[in-house]
Amino acid sequence: MTLLPDLQEWIDQAARRHHVPGAAVAAGMGDQLAEAATGVINLDTGVTATTSSVFQIGSVTKAWTAALAMQLADLDEPVRASLPEFGVLDAEASRRITVRQLLSHTGGFDGDLFEDTGRGDDAVDRLVAFMRGNARQVSEPGELFSYCNAGFCALGALIARLHGATWETALRELLIEPLGVRHMALSAEEAIMFRAAVGHLGEPARVSPWSLLPRSNAPAGSTPSAAPRELVRFGRMLLADGVADDDTRVLRAGTFAEMCRPQVALPRLGRRYPVAWGLGLALFDWDGLRVVGHDGGTPGQTTTWRIVPDRDLVLAVNANGGHASAFIDEVLAKILSSAAGIHLPARRLPPAAPAPFRPFAAVYAAPQAVYEVRTVAGGLEITDTPQGPAAAYGDGGRTVRYVHAGDDRFVAAEPEAGLHPVIAFLDDRSYLYNLRAIPRYREPSSSAYAVTARR
Repeated sequence: MTLLPDLQEWIDQAARRHHVPGAAVAAGMGDQLAEAATGVINLDTGVTATTSSVFQIGSVTKAWTAALAMQLADLDEPVRASLPEFGVLDAEASRRITVRQLLSHTGGFDGDLFEDTGRGDDAVDRLVAFMRGNARQVSEPGELFSYCNAGFCALGALIARLHGATWETALRELLIEPLGVRHMALSAEEAIMFRAAVGHLGEPARVSPWSLLPRSNAPAGSTPSAAPRELVRFGRMLLADGVADDDTRVLRAGTFAEMCRPQVALPRLGRRYPVAWGLGLALFDWDGLRVVGHDGGTPGQTTTWRIVPDRDLVLAVNANGGHASAFIDEVLAKILSSAAGIHLPARRLPPAAPAPFRPFAAVYAAPQAVYEVRTVAGGLEITDTPQGPAAAYGDGGRTVRYVHAGDDRFVAAEPEAGLHPVIAFLDDRSYLYNLRAIPRYREPSSSAYAVTARR
């Protein structure tokens, strides 16, 4: 029986419904591969999207970086044992943070350091040097999950050191080439050799002006692009315990099982969110089955990659703008239901009757954004103001109203790009949590508020 015979119709309809300029999808199950593409890769040129088009995969890159680290590094050794240059502002934490903690986002330091350190082969090393004087410790190492791009940049530097070449060279020699991957680019310069999608922002959608993100964050996902079939190929190799389609052993036996082992439980934001994090992988419990994977985003591009081990299913969905997350939700639900008999859990919606809560006001600060929280009827208003390099990638500050859903969880009253964001407050409201643990800065004053979060 053909796998997903209605896939083309599903994505055509979903793209129109959610105003997505272009998308590509692939799903692999057993020895079958289903692929489809829709729309265009660039509204300005009108070039059609195909199943071999490459889309920026963003943080899905972290699963590839994690697989490399697990082949080369001692996970329970301090990072400094092999990368003495590694460090953060806290000297004791700098000595203690392990490779395992970087892989599981429990290093406890500021995670979003997007400084552009140039396009040279030393770009990641220069970001690691920047971290030493700018990355605050916001929790004890190993204590709390907080999504950390900077940690994966440090892993990239570690991989380069242990392999004796750049992170890109290690990725190509140890994963891309042994896997037989053909439609993947590790930089904008490589992407132009392919049918490369560009991001789109706003409504109506317009081509994003940012197509060249800093190489400093490449190991965390700033630069790679891939066709969805290549993400499926990577997932199939993981399911085969590290063996590629041509029987080449790519990873040590047991690597995928270790990557899937829970390292830290996550605060629950809803049934769609991860319940735990492994080593480079988000871990979900959907319809009673274990699902693993990662999501990725760059300005105007969104990727979702999932593996359902008990159903032998791998899927990848790329979209380049519009209500991309809502589009992916719709396509993901159809694929999981048809191929694996899985009911995708519903996302949390704002309650009709807000739960009572203790009013408060506070400011939370991270390197790339400041969040000012105010109590309003039934919930909160939160104004976020981009800081540093992030200010160049957004439309400036915005204010969002959140409705209380109980247990210090709040749901956005209005959808954003088709979905309602969910946040929580942890440790007696010491942290605002949206997969990142953002520490409380100070009480807001009546005067205009300005802060440079890491100074």
